[in-house]
Formats: sequence, C-alpha cells, structure tokens
Amino acid sequence: MHIPIKRFDTDFPLPTATPGAACFDYICRETVTIPPKEIKAIRQNVAIQIPDGYALLVFSRSSTPHKKGLMMANGVGVIDPFYRGDNDEQMIFLYNFTDHLVTVEAGEKLAQGMFVKSEVIEWDEKDHFGEDGHGGYQHTDNKKVFNKD
Repeated sequence: MHIPIKRFDTDFPLPTATPGAACFDYICRETVTIPPKEIKAIRQNVAIQIPDGYALLVFSRSSTPHKKGLMMANGVGVIDPFYRGDNDEQMIFLYNFTDHLVTVEAGEKLAQGMFVKSEVIEWDEKDHFGEDGHGGYQHTDNKKVFNKD
C-alpha cells in the first residue's frame, strides 16, 4: 500500500518499520521535558494522508514505559482519514508517571502506528436480540474474586 506522507523537518528520516512488521515507528521531532505526573504533546514530524476506509492507530512502543517512564495519555490514539491536511502534523500525548523530570529527545522513537480497515457502520436498533444473555463480567472465571460477605 502506498501512503502519501509529508515530513515537517527533512533532517529526520521517514517513519521506519522492520520488513513484515505490523507497525511503523514514529520519530519525535522536538526535545521536550515532561514534569512528573504531567502530559505533554510531542510532534511526530509527519502529516499522513490516511486512505479512505482506513484509520491509523497509534500505540506506545513496548519499551517506552520501562525505559522512559512514559505512557500514552489516551491509551491508544485513533487518527481518522479526514485528518490529512498539509498542516495536520501528527502528535502523541505522553504522560510522565514517574516522580522526576523525563526528557524526550528529538529523534527518539516512542510510539508506533498501525493502519487498520475501518468500515462505515449504520446502527440497526432492536428491542430484543432473540437470545438470553451469556453471563457478564468474569462469568467464565471459576475463582471467587470478591467476597460477598
């Protein structure tokens, strides 16, 4: 699949991926220091024209929490195909869960992106589905988790 992409600073390479990998690595464009227990937006140096019928999911790299003490503030970023203008630089929002300042250096790879098919849906509201429920939270777990006494 060929995806149009624009770099804001051509001194940094395009996002990278290992051949056959499901995700590509974003590259941070700026150095930012994040105080403890705070969130900062970090520019990722690219605008991407996401194809119609797709969304781009953005995840933390698995090493980011362990090595940096940072996590994606929103868990997973979801970028829709209409966020595709010349000035729509993609960003990640990182939360510093440590008790000390954490510096993100320009050029670091802290997040990864994955293109996924995204179907347009139309709701078909029903009053009944024609079957009973199948349990609920922890219904398949035989261990008693909460003491009801």
